[in-house]
Amino acid sequence: MLSLSDTLALLDSPTINWKSIIVGLTVGKYAFESYLSYRQYQVLKRTQPPATLKLEISKKTFDKTQDYGRAKSRFGFISETINLVENLVFIKYDYLPKLWNVAGVLMSRMSFILPKAFSGVITHSVFFFGVNTIIASLLSIPVSYYQTFVLEEKYGFNKSTKKLFFTDLIKGQLLTIALGSPVLAGFLKILDSFGDSFIFYTMMFILGIQLLFMTIYPTVIQPLFNKFTPLEDGELKSAIEDLARKNKFPCTELYVVDGSKRSSHSNAYFTGLPWSKKIVIFDTLIEHSTTEEIVAVLGHEIGHWKLNHIAQMLVYTQAHLFIFFSLFRSFIHNKSLYESFGFKGIYPTIIGFQLFSDIQAPFDTVSQFASHLLSRKNEFEADAFATEQGYAPDLARSLIKLSTENLSTVDADWLYASYTYSHPILSERLNALGYVSSEKVGKDAEKED
Repeated sequence: MLSLSDTLALLDSPTINWKSIIVGLTVGKYAFESYLSYRQYQVLKRTQPPATLKLEISKKTFDKTQDYGRAKSRFGFISETINLVENLVFIKYDYLPKLWNVAGVLMSRMSFILPKAFSGVITHSVFFFGVNTIIASLLSIPVSYYQTFVLEEKYGFNKSTKKLFFTDLIKGQLLTIALGSPVLAGFLKILDSFGDSFIFYTMMFILGIQLLFMTIYPTVIQPLFNKFTPLEDGELKSAIEDLARKNKFPCTELYVVDGSKRSSHSNAYFTGLPWSKKIVIFDTLIEHSTTEEIVAVLGHEIGHWKLNHIAQMLVYTQAHLFIFFSLFRSFIHNKSLYESFGFKGIYPTIIGFQLFSDIQAPFDTVSQFASHLLSRKNEFEADAFATEQGYAPDLARSLIKLSTENLSTVDADWLYASYTYSHPILSERLNALGYVSSEKVGKDAEKED
């Protein structure tokens, strides 16, 4: 049996064409995901809703839902194909070493404002990250613009303006660079300081970053994009406070967010530290739901907290990182990998990390199945918690309303759903809730009235 050092020596060989391997893995993942999308597209051609929903959704609404699903599927195929072509062009023409050189030139030109301590490979990597982020953002504009102002506009969901679209884009990029740069620098510093023993320290570092962002996201980042208004006193606020008290949920703030500023899609969620939670309700959800239905949705969300689902996902993330970094350690010193992509005499860790991210595509695929399996299990458990609280009928009606308002897919291929959906589809959730239709709800009920 080969030892680890022997295996690493075999992998670090100039006879291995890593560029061809990564091209093969990239195309393979694209082909697999395209196959799944094809399976789902066949489901979206169906003309009748699942049996659970036949009494809930009119033929007209179902047809529109299917049409929207097919439009998103076609758009997804085109956007993924564009991404594939971009990646292959970047690989063929040695984009990474050229961008690395550009980042180096930019760093040298700004050396007059940089302290001497910030002139090494880590600073060079931060400049590389910033330039790469800006280029990726610029390349994504046509696809994002089409999705917002053509696809979503056609089906009545887009509420954004062109000014808001580009303002969000600029804010997002500035935040990504401002927050991502120190995180990247810290990550690279750990690898530089601890060598091959970096795994544990990196995992702890990333866990700390996750907890930090959970703290600052609702109070620092979100308000840069949306307006949060305290929920007014009244029936809804009293009902939510009663729900929180009953379950000892540490709700300290109740807000309504102007989701309608960008889209007519609806949602509700909570965020914050374990001892201080902030409940956020989209204004669009309040517009289309009764008090009982909103409380039922929040009962589901509190179920996630009560059943420690957030902690479970953090544990899963740590396990995923352990496997990922254990594999990455096998490639971090692989000179043949760097040299296949045009790097000679210099082997930046950030480049090795980026190339390894492409190599581990098969592992990433398996990981996505596992992640969504856990997430879907948690959704069913949160629904069951809401049912135990007596909210099953109201939760079912709210889910139906959310689905019809958002034109969410109500039927799905099992393999596509397992890989793509973090939440069960509507028919699965209604079956689990034991919902029996007695009347139409949502848009179709309003039309009958």
